[in-house]
Amino acid sequence: MDGLPVTAASLILSIYCDIVLPRGGVLWMGSLIDICDRLGIRENLVRTAASRMVSAGRLQGQRVGRRSFYQLAPSLEEEFSETDQLLYAPYADPTAWTLTFAPDLTEREARRYRMARIGGDVWLCPERPNMHQIDGVMFRAEVVTSGESLARLAMLWDLETLASQYDAMLARFDGLDGRIRDGCDLEPEDALIARLLLAHVYRELLASDPGLPVAALPPEWRGSRARRFFRALYAALSPVADAHVACMLQGRDGPLAAQTDQVKARMVALQ
Repeated sequence: MDGLPVTAASLILSIYCDIVLPRGGVLWMGSLIDICDRLGIRENLVRTAASRMVSAGRLQGQRVGRRSFYQLAPSLEEEFSETDQLLYAPYADPTAWTLTFAPDLTEREARRYRMARIGGDVWLCPERPNMHQIDGVMFRAEVVTSGESLARLAMLWDLETLASQYDAMLARFDGLDGRIRDGCDLEPEDALIARLLLAHVYRELLASDPGLPVAALPPEWRGSRARRFFRALYAALSPVADAHVACMLQGRDGPLAAQTDQVKARMVALQ
C-alpha cells in the first residue's frame, strides 16, 4: 500500500469489481471491513465511505437481521462490466472513432469514455460501448488515410504522463512477479490481497487510457507491456487467491464461492 493513492471508496469499488461482482455482487459489511483492514483502511473510514456511496447512489444496502449487506448500484454494475472487458477480455484494436457534439457533457462522462476535446463542445475518442447514453449528436468515423497524422492526433491525450504511470505500475509489481517466476509460494491471503491491488492499480490506469489504436501510439507503448504483464501476473495469482475467497468473504447466502461461471470465463479470457 505504501505510496499507492488508495482511498476507502476507490478500494471498495475495486473489491466489488475484482472479487464480488463475479460471485453474485453482494458482500457483508463485516467482510468489507475485514479485507480493507488488511490494507490499512480502518473500520470507521470504511463505514463512512460506504454511507457516502449509498447517499450518492453508488451502493445499495440491505439489512438481514443484524447484518448489513451491500452491492453496487445497477448503473455502476453496467459501467464496470465495460471495465471488465478492458481488464480481462482479449485485446481488440479499435477500428472506428466517435465524434460527439455534446454541449451538456459532464466531466464524469468525459472521463468514463476517455474523450478528448477537439474544440468547443466537440469531443473525440475511439468507439466505445454504450456511448448512445450521452446526450449529444454522435458521428461514427473510420480512418481512410492517415500517414503520420494519426500519431499526431494522439497528442490530444496526455500519453507522456500515462506512460510514466504505467512504468510506476510495472516497477511496483515487478518484484512480486519475479518471486512467482522463481517458484516462491505466497500465502493465500497475500495472493488475494496482491491480486486485488494489482487489479486496483491497473483499473485506475485504464480509466485514463484512451485506448487508441496501435497505429496512433508511440513505438514500444508501455500500456501494451503493462497489459501483458497484468494478464500474466493476474493469472498466476488467481488459483490461490480464488481459493481463499471462500475462507475470507461472505455474501448474503454465506461464504462467497471460490469459483463461478463468471470467474471461470474471466480466467479463460486471460489466456
